[in-house]
Amino acid sequence: MTTPLVTGLVVATAPSAAAQPALSGKTVEYNVLATESGVDAAVAAVRASGGTVEKTNRVTGLLTVKAPENGFTARMATAAGVEVTARAKVIGHAPATRQAPRADIVEKENKQGAAASGKKAQAAPVGMDPLDGQLWGLTSVRSDLARTKQPGDRRVKVGVIDTGIDGNHPDIAPNFDRALSRNFTQDIPFDELGQVVDGPCEFRGCVDPADWDDGAHGTHVAGTIAAAANGFGISGVAPNVSLVNIRAGQDSGFFFLQPTVDALTYAGDAGIDVVNMSFFVDPWLYNCQNNPADTPEQQAEQRLITRAMNRALNYAHRKGVTMVAALGNQHTDLGNPQPDTTSPDYPVGTAKTRTIDNATCVSLPTEGPHVISVSSYGPSRTKADYSNYGVEQISVSAPGGWFRDYFGTPQFRTNENLILSAYPQHVGVEEGNIDAAGNITPQGVALGVQKACQANGACGYYQFLQGTSMASPHATGVAALIVSQYGKFNRGNASMNPDKVQSVLEGTAFKIPCPVPPTIDYLDEGRDASFTATCTGNLQFNGFYGHGSVDAWAAVTRGRQFL
Repeated sequence: MTTPLVTGLVVATAPSAAAQPALSGKTVEYNVLATESGVDAAVAAVRASGGTVEKTNRVTGLLTVKAPENGFTARMATAAGVEVTARAKVIGHAPATRQAPRADIVEKENKQGAAASGKKAQAAPVGMDPLDGQLWGLTSVRSDLARTKQPGDRRVKVGVIDTGIDGNHPDIAPNFDRALSRNFTQDIPFDELGQVVDGPCEFRGCVDPADWDDGAHGTHVAGTIAAAANGFGISGVAPNVSLVNIRAGQDSGFFFLQPTVDALTYAGDAGIDVVNMSFFVDPWLYNCQNNPADTPEQQAEQRLITRAMNRALNYAHRKGVTMVAALGNQHTDLGNPQPDTTSPDYPVGTAKTRTIDNATCVSLPTEGPHVISVSSYGPSRTKADYSNYGVEQISVSAPGGWFRDYFGTPQFRTNENLILSAYPQHVGVEEGNIDAAGNITPQGVALGVQKACQANGACGYYQFLQGTSMASPHATGVAALIVSQYGKFNRGNASMNPDKVQSVLEGTAFKIPCPVPPTIDYLDEGRDASFTATCTGNLQFNGFYGHGSVDAWAAVTRGRQFL
């Protein structure tokens, strides 16, 4: 089985019509990027060149194709409607353990039915749930106050583009929209070399159902956004909105190009109001136009990724989707990025050191068009050491957890500094944090894993994580409340211009100034000099906090002035 990732892009010299190369070899998978108006021509060219079109994303012009491995790219080089052709190879590496999603750094050093009416319904006040006292992020963004006025509207749909959502988790099930949820990935149990990528397929056809999450990351994100306020477990920032799983991440945590593009365009077509994107598109942390450290094929591959992603982001924005993304965990100023030592991260073991030219390199989707990028702070509201920053890309900040917060106090290096959210039970069992009987193991206790059970015996589990992946869903939840409060409703659907959502989100954010002095070195916390960060800007807008920390209460009570 192969993956949609483009890993070996070929740019061929145009052959003459009389010198078309012969086709030979085994059938393999390619990606073909059509011109913006040339999809039909590209499909015809694929067929005329001996290929079979397996999948077509007409919005972006991205095709998945099967064809003989020899001669096909040369034939496509001069084909009408085709910009570039790429061999999609799977040359993976067996991970020793389940890999954390690329956008998330989780420190393993812990102490051991929509309404049909077009009228806006009066929001019914909702309360807090039993474990919410541990959710310092919830009160930091003032969701506890906002829900007394606007807890979210069921007609507002929030898409989680991630590793999946456990739609049967008791805190997520009440708000989970199973009908709209989709999985755009296939599990990759083995690659062409017989090495493990995702592990064994749990379901027939190697396609997980749309209410399943083998990575746990997407479920954690979903819980922060909209866990139901149901008197049980935890509640989310917007506890009454609908959650839609739009899966683009592999079990192993990689986010490849084709499923990511498909997820974004689906969000636009399905009427999704807000999406959360806590990842970057593999295999390149930064997609550079012409980095001298890369081969010509790698340079062309990155240009293809950038072009396809920009088309998908622009399409989703035109269709009314507000897009929120994690700013990233590379502790770098995105306006002056540090060298990239992690790309390409797939195939594993092929990474090299690259100097990043800010003018010609972008991290996607974070630095893509119309994306609201979110930095992370800890419970003391100090910028988390891992969080990216910088006035060039930041929009707002939000709670993302910081294990090393409160240095010099008993709170330093405690689980409670992190973000608690939903955890799929089967993943907890696989990771050794929950036993087969549903009890939390000593390892799970040390990591802060928690359990809550309903009167009917249904139990939910929760884990602590940190990262800008955890900050972004706080902002996504506030964006969903903004649509709930100020959006237009028609026959069970909500709509609001994404630019207006962003204006309210930024305009009502709680202003946080740069620290004094503006440089933080994090040396006491055990970090090296590469983590040292300098905040530039002023109270209104700066590189650590952007326009400020997202504020749910201000957004639903004072947001109209920013429309």
